[in-house]
Amino acid sequence: MAKLEKNLTEGSVVSQLLRFAIPFILSNLIQSLYNVADMYIVGQYNQSIGISAVNSGGQVTFIMTNIVVGLCAGATVIIGQHMGTNNKKAIRETISTLLITLVIVGIVLMVAMTILATPILGWINTPADAFQGAREYLTITIAGTLFIFGYNALSAIMRGMGDSKTPLVFVTIACVVNVILDLVFVGYFKMAARGAAIATVIAQALSMILCIIYLKKNDFAFDFKLSSFKFYKDRLQTLLRIGIPTSVQNVITNFSFLVLTALVNSYGTEASAALGVVGKFNGFAILPAIAMSASVSAMVAQNIGAGMYDRAKHTMHIGTIIGVSMSLVIFVFAQLFPAQILEFFNDEDPAMITYGVEYMRSFSFDYIFAPLFFGVVGIITGAGHTKFSLVSNILSALALRVPFALLFGSVLDMGMFGIGLGAPIASFGSLLLAFWYYKSGRWMKGTAITSEN
Repeated sequence: MAKLEKNLTEGSVVSQLLRFAIPFILSNLIQSLYNVADMYIVGQYNQSIGISAVNSGGQVTFIMTNIVVGLCAGATVIIGQHMGTNNKKAIRETISTLLITLVIVGIVLMVAMTILATPILGWINTPADAFQGAREYLTITIAGTLFIFGYNALSAIMRGMGDSKTPLVFVTIACVVNVILDLVFVGYFKMAARGAAIATVIAQALSMILCIIYLKKNDFAFDFKLSSFKFYKDRLQTLLRIGIPTSVQNVITNFSFLVLTALVNSYGTEASAALGVVGKFNGFAILPAIAMSASVSAMVAQNIGAGMYDRAKHTMHIGTIIGVSMSLVIFVFAQLFPAQILEFFNDEDPAMITYGVEYMRSFSFDYIFAPLFFGVVGIITGAGHTKFSLVSNILSALALRVPFALLFGSVLDMGMFGIGLGAPIASFGSLLLAFWYYKSGRWMKGTAITSEN
């Protein structure tokens, strides 16, 4: 097990943070290429209709993914704090309980979403000409739920133990396979969104299987033998206490964007496609801030477990500076070249590009405020105070993002530019709340494993 563990409580904070964060950023960047590759390749062969289908179906799948991402983020914090106290028994029990829980949750969600796929796509106003493709994309990707859950769980566990490099290797392999299969199924066999979905599921399965094989051969904390899968009620309670608020906040965030998708879809296929393209660019643009925040959380968790609060604070300060610096460069790029970004996906639809430029001009201001928020919330999450993050996210998504997008976009008739304003306004409000909570010092009380043995 020693080969896969990394002690994040010693050495230079800057070098430790960068060594941990860079592979994490690259992993998330490459993982984001799954859906972007689907959208890009489908867009080349099926134009705006294909892009709209992948965007609408992918939005629903993304909500499911973020349920497990929240639980896994909780596992990263818990395992990280146990690493700080060198409690290997607790680490094994937490891993076992997490994997069993995710299998059960995955099966339930697969059944539920298979039944609800068509009504949900209707509710978000999926354009009629893209509806069939969106339904096929969603139905097929739902079948790969357990693979998505499995890979995300194993990646989160390894990050909690200080290893962010191993997940990068396997997600890279899977992404290359995904792109190749996209070209085969979508380009050669003309299977459109359906082919892109099949390629994605196969690639996700591969990444999970490779990850398990590697871990079994390298003295991982958990051996994956059937007899080792045991359920521990107390570990589940801690996982749920820390993970559920993060899962709920992720779902709420994506629900708010689903509401915006429904609003934009009412404008037609070109606007829907534009929203999808900007959304995919945003997935890349916000990655440095999100990955840096998660890296801060992982380092903070180990340092808090070891009682090193000053080092935890220093980690947050450094992480925020790095995240903001990278995001400002992306903001400038988005403001200078919005049309070129959209043309990369589809340069034969002027209406789609016009809609997208309007939306990106306002939405990209989020790249100024979001990194500041993610930096501050990184230390709060690392301490295990995920309930605060939930409250902050509810404020951001439901009290700010959706109402202001509707106000500027529909009520004041500012169109796509107005809808895009909802994002930076929401991030700014969340930033103010997070900064107040950090300065209050409440995050230092009642950490994730306080009540555990």
